[in-house]
Amino acid sequence: MSFTVQAAKTAGFCFGVSRAVELAENEAKKSGRCSTLGPLIHNEAEIERLGRLGVKTADSPDEAEGTLIIRSHGVAAKVVSEIEQKGIPYIDATCPFVKKIHGIVSEANAGVIIAGDREHPEVQGIIGHCRGDDVYVVSEPEELENLLVRLKTLGQNALTMVAQTTFNSAKWQSFREIARKHYTNIAIFDTICNATEERQREAEQLASAASLMIVVGGKNSSNTRKLAEICQKHCPVLFVQRGSDIDKAAVRRLLADLSKTQSSREKRIVGITAGASTPAYIIKEVHNIMSEIIKDEDIDFMAEVDKTFKKVYIGNRVKAVVVAVNNNEAVVDLGTKHSGYIPADELSQNPADKPEDVVKVGDEIDAIVTSINDAEGVVTLSKKRVDSVLGVEKMAAAMEANETVEGDVAAVVKGGIIVASNGTRVFIPASQTGVPRDGKLESLLKTKVRFKVIEVTEARGRVVGSIRMVLKEEREAARAAFWQNIEVGQKFTGEVKSIESYGVFVDLGGVDGMVHSSELTWNRIKHPKEIVSIGDKLDVFVKSFDPDKKRVSLGCKKDEDNPWLKFEKEYAVGDVIDAKIVSITPFGAFAQIIPGVDGLIHISQVSTERINNVAQVLTVGDEVKVKIIEINSETNRVSLSIRALMEAAPEAADEEAPVEEEAAPAEEAPAEEVKPKRTRKKKEEAPVEEAPAAEEAPAEEVKPKRTRKKKEEAPAEDAAPAEEAAPAEDAPTTEE
Repeated sequence: MSFTVQAAKTAGFCFGVSRAVELAENEAKKSGRCSTLGPLIHNEAEIERLGRLGVKTADSPDEAEGTLIIRSHGVAAKVVSEIEQKGIPYIDATCPFVKKIHGIVSEANAGVIIAGDREHPEVQGIIGHCRGDDVYVVSEPEELENLLVRLKTLGQNALTMVAQTTFNSAKWQSFREIARKHYTNIAIFDTICNATEERQREAEQLASAASLMIVVGGKNSSNTRKLAEICQKHCPVLFVQRGSDIDKAAVRRLLADLSKTQSSREKRIVGITAGASTPAYIIKEVHNIMSEIIKDEDIDFMAEVDKTFKKVYIGNRVKAVVVAVNNNEAVVDLGTKHSGYIPADELSQNPADKPEDVVKVGDEIDAIVTSINDAEGVVTLSKKRVDSVLGVEKMAAAMEANETVEGDVAAVVKGGIIVASNGTRVFIPASQTGVPRDGKLESLLKTKVRFKVIEVTEARGRVVGSIRMVLKEEREAARAAFWQNIEVGQKFTGEVKSIESYGVFVDLGGVDGMVHSSELTWNRIKHPKEIVSIGDKLDVFVKSFDPDKKRVSLGCKKDEDNPWLKFEKEYAVGDVIDAKIVSITPFGAFAQIIPGVDGLIHISQVSTERINNVAQVLTVGDEVKVKIIEINSETNRVSLSIRALMEAAPEAADEEAPVEEEAAPAEEAPAEEVKPKRTRKKKEEAPVEEAPAAEEAPAEEVKPKRTRKKKEEAPAEDAAPAEEAAPAEDAPTTEE
């Protein structure tokens, strides 16, 4: 009894995809080149064909060559605006059905619910046309139920719901029912493409009558994956991208197995359906290959069944060919009367692995039989158990050769972690993970690690490893390379490992170097913790090193940041500036001029009066006005003075005093009102003999006046004593 091949009438390009492909072909022929914003369709073979015609794929508008074609999935409104603003020539090949959805959501005044795959480009484009931020994407009925309950609690009253054009029709109906149950006023738009609905309906009808379904299309195609899911409910499915993906030998064995499970009176059909991104020539290619397999006169399917009949038993290690893969299991051909299934959790030691990550259609694998149901003709197998046995052998060999092995951290357990490597579970104790005692082992979860095998018990299938040993080897190798290549001035980016009062220690990659506090920054600091923390990355350079003592002295300050250079450009001796007292010493006080440059106010320069304790006059934090009296560029030292400004202040006051006061004749004032006036003598003062004050003062009251001589004063002999200026007998007495 032979099989017949039957292809679905609606298989292949939908209107929107066909239109986009035609536009791209025409533009390529006209201009010689053009670009599509993202892959035009989800079919690698068709993308390759278009590429040969001159149609390139651009990831962004800026990468476009020639005219840019917006694919049938459509794009967000802001992307179109960007293209137009940049003046890029473009053709909008967005599917009319998708355009309709864009119009619906752009006019919606309330929350929008999109039924579909959030990561799909069509859905991303729809989101980009919504007005507000209250946009929700759901793919399962449970998600929609929970969302609507939450929105009702939040007081959301008005909602609009649309569907991705390739969304599952049956699932959409359940979405409608759930939405109506919670919101009687929700606006629901049936936006699933008519062609999609028809394709899914026909695929299900064909699968229900077929012995085997061939689903053709790209693995990234949403609508093709949905077709496979629909067909799997009714019969085995082969998911292929093109005819060359079909393993003829595996298909023959599968058809032989199907032959013996069906009555000779049943109609045996191999159905073919294809996603909207699958061109007609690929569907035809698949149809021809399946027809060749079925019409092969050398194959007698019933004889093939008898020839390949084998006994299976629990624990039996068998060869199996993968004929189908879905989210829950892999379907395999054992070459027996049974149907073989490997559950997802029996495919790999790593629970994070999906079936499609572990095996693909056509793979020949080793598996162990774990259970048999003769009544249903079903055998359950485990691939990971075989992998574990083989993996233990590999681990033992790696331990003998002291090789480093790589694996993925699959779980954190009591006392350590579990690493999946070569199909084997490897236990690594916490002390061997390299994680500090106060660290968290969870930081390693789902990461790739390298380890040494330190113990293997083949009888128990137990393997113990050590990450710490690998880290130690790597550090030693790094140290050796470091000391071999180190040079003064060499630059590194290191990690701060510890902080002391005198500096910080930086890991340079297996070797620690020290940055002294004075080399950390040009600014004054009390402790390195003020500017760095453990774990910080520092750019450093080698100042000196001692290979024998294994010491490296590092610098961190950059010459171009030297505040002294800025100081020398902006300040000079004689400048009067504002400064801040930053420290007090027995011999003076240090004041900050600019960050990184301090000047010393010596105790003798603090005041015009003699002081024994600077702290009695100045306090840390005081803002003072000082004069720069010395700059030593060789030692980078600055001397400051407050005293210089205090001495200059009275002189300035004298210079500003009115001339009339000093020259006013004494005889005009009544004698009894004349009083001696203490003044600082200046170069411009009138000679003492011209001052009439002494004549009017009583003789017994006239006394010599003590004054501080200055460089500008007239010599003492030029100034006559006050008592000589006016004879005592001429002065009126008190009796008079």
